[in-house]
Amino acid sequence: MDLVFAPSEIETWPIDRLRPYARNAKMHGDDQVAKIAASMAKFGWTVPCMVADDGELIAGHGRVLAATMLGLTDVPVIRLGHLDEAERCAYRIADNKLTELGEWDEAMLRDEIAGLLAKDFDLSLLGITNADLDALLQDPDALGGDGPVEGEYDMPEPPATPVSVPGDLWQLGSHRLICGDSTSADVVGRLLDDVTPLLMVAADIARAVSLGRRGM
Repeated sequence: MDLVFAPSEIETWPIDRLRPYARNAKMHGDDQVAKIAASMAKFGWTVPCMVADDGELIAGHGRVLAATMLGLTDVPVIRLGHLDEAERCAYRIADNKLTELGEWDEAMLRDEIAGLLAKDFDLSLLGITNADLDALLQDPDALGGDGPVEGEYDMPEPPATPVSVPGDLWQLGSHRLICGDSTSADVVGRLLDDVTPLLMVAADIARAVSLGRRGM
């Protein structure tokens, strides 16, 4: 098909040549503008603003606000001189609304974000809130799919005849576990013997110390 219009060039205009559309229905809060600015600072100005021949902004109000926050003086623009007034109005709405219609493949998104996390990439640049990131990165299997299971955190009553009593030292494969007071230096010293631990975890409920030994 032949497009009605395909831009042949991107122009650079001074930012004060642009005129925001007074009736723009898309609102840009300070937090969003700050995130756009952070994205632009990291990735560059990747999407030009759309403008009319007279400088009126058609699309890119948030980017211009972010550019002002960053102290930029020039703006990359594409002129949409072929649009009449009604078409400009319709395009403003469509430009913002069409991006909201797509859905995410959450499994794929989770893998992509996990990959960025493994590379110590700054996830705040993604524009996703911390709460949404936390929820997204949760292991769905660990959550059981439907949230917590009733009673899973209930503490059972101790048995009348316990399997292990204070002083018992257990060898669990490459790990050792002692039943005793994890705040006692004598108990911990008996557990460690002459081994330097890679990791030691004191469990208040079980009153136990678990040890992973170097070279085992």
